[in-house]
Amino acid sequence: MKIGIHPMDFGFEAGSIAKNLGEVVAASEEIGVHSIWFMDHLFQIPMVGPPTEPMLEAYSALSWTAGRTSRLQLGALVTAVPYRHPGLLLKTVSSLDVLSEGRAWLGLGAAWNDLEARSLGLPFPRLATRFEQLEEVLRIADQMFSDDPSPFRGRHYHLEEPVNHPMPVRRPPILIGGGGEKKTLRLVAEHADATNLFEGQVAHKLAVLRNHCEKAGRPFEDIVVTTTGTLGPTNSVDSLVNRLGTLSDLGVDLALLDAQVPFDRTARYLAEVIPQVRDLGRPVPPLLT
Repeated sequence: MKIGIHPMDFGFEAGSIAKNLGEVVAASEEIGVHSIWFMDHLFQIPMVGPPTEPMLEAYSALSWTAGRTSRLQLGALVTAVPYRHPGLLLKTVSSLDVLSEGRAWLGLGAAWNDLEARSLGLPFPRLATRFEQLEEVLRIADQMFSDDPSPFRGRHYHLEEPVNHPMPVRRPPILIGGGGEKKTLRLVAEHADATNLFEGQVAHKLAVLRNHCEKAGRPFEDIVVTTTGTLGPTNSVDSLVNRLGTLSDLGVDLALLDAQVPFDRTARYLAEVIPQVRDLGRPVPPLLT
């Protein structure tokens, strides 16, 4: 099992955001964290704090992180599909992959935060339309990551000649976030390399995903299973190792944990946890190496 971090709080008490986040990134790489995943939100989300709290734009933060690291894999958890035209989004992810020498992931979701979208004048159509857009972005990604510049004609997007040069160093793995059983998990089975679920949903949602894989004629084992969870201040090393062991038994390959502020305590904590969970679960899928 691998461990990633998911920074959610940029309201550092002292020093600049750049300085403090730099320490988070450096410590994460030093202790063997697999990947870093920034939220694709423009305002702070309600479960963390008010919308006026600091929030970084995800792809700016990922690009900045790429330049300061050599091993951390890089992703957005998850890109809000309506916010960016797919041609530009896929060019952005391809460029991130080239400049990080093959460390970019493409995290995608249908989006939910209409407050930030309305406030900043971004498109935010009804949910059914957002899922249609998500499916089209997945089809466009397959073309652009495969060096296929043939015209794309969808209901929502038209791309006359989706050239994508330079091509990514590796084909960025596609992760879809969300546990919707009729649409989201079907799209995972049909198009994605990885799924992201909340920890408490894993057993049931993976059973649903397995069923979608059977219908799609795809081996369930091909999909990398990731979860999002919290690093509470009262967790002990043993309790977290046990919790991750339970997730591993359910089939989780990569556990993404929030990065508590201040991060120095979290780093010391994870430095003890990572070696203890390294050999849990199935052999590490190639996408995670």
